[in-house]
Amino acid sequence: MASAEQVAEEAERREIRDRWLLSAPALIIIFLAASGPLLIVVIYSFLTPGPYGDVVWKFSTDGWLSVLMQRDIFDDTLAFADAHLSIFWRSISLSFYTTVLTLFFGFPTAYFIATRPPKTREVWVFLVTIPFWTNLLIRTFAMQQVIRNEGLVNTALMALGIIKQPLQIMNTDAAILFGMIYIYLPLMVLPIYASMEKLDFRLVEAGYDLYAGRWQVLRRIIFPLIKPGVIAGSILVFIPSLGAYVIPRVLGGGKNMMLGNLIELQFGAGRNWPLGAAISITLMVLVMIALLFYVRNASGSQGAHG
Repeated sequence: MASAEQVAEEAERREIRDRWLLSAPALIIIFLAASGPLLIVVIYSFLTPGPYGDVVWKFSTDGWLSVLMQRDIFDDTLAFADAHLSIFWRSISLSFYTTVLTLFFGFPTAYFIATRPPKTREVWVFLVTIPFWTNLLIRTFAMQQVIRNEGLVNTALMALGIIKQPLQIMNTDAAILFGMIYIYLPLMVLPIYASMEKLDFRLVEAGYDLYAGRWQVLRRIIFPLIKPGVIAGSILVFIPSLGAYVIPRVLGGGKNMMLGNLIELQFGAGRNWPLGAAISITLMVLVMIALLFYVRNASGSQGAHG
């Protein structure tokens, strides 16, 4: 006759088996819908490009080599792919500047909302989320109407007599930067506000009582306590900025490409699917590095507060 411990162990094993059986359909769907396409992209990156798109099932590392290097058409020597490097640099730098500037504008916005009376905070948060009601493409075209030669900015500057001719903002890196700041600013405001709402402002008052200046209070009291929100907002802005496609296409005029546009070009007119797949994996690696940075800093902040 089985003992009570054996019965308990058998019941536990049966429960675990039932959980896996119940989870199996969801796990299969996740694997097929997420891991399956990713695996296809990885396989394509090690194949040979077809003459009219698609791939030839012949192993090759030229796709990965072409991410940063290019072969001379005459002597087959290798050199750095200046066009790809400039696109990588533009994508990373514009994403970085977008993150910094959205933090610059988003921090005081979140502070303003967090210091309002509780009854009015929801209204301000509601106003911040209104842009999400509109499609990304529509918001991008709206920004186009603001910064184009006959747009709101140039019209206002000319009416005030500051400039005599319209400023050429469209089809430049500055236009892409303005567009990404406008699009992704709420993604910075909301996480910072969520952290700042939990802030005990009595600590701020205590800092002033101890004759600390505003900069000291901000640097030594407020910022360390809301650091997780700042890091989360920075990641939420940096990652979509790095892979932006619509904003550079519309505001950059297709001339100032970023990684998303380069990937689309390789799968489209470039007809080099292995290269497009290799760049896609490279972009994913950059995103993973940003996420690891966030996890490391977030866990460090929680440990320090603990």
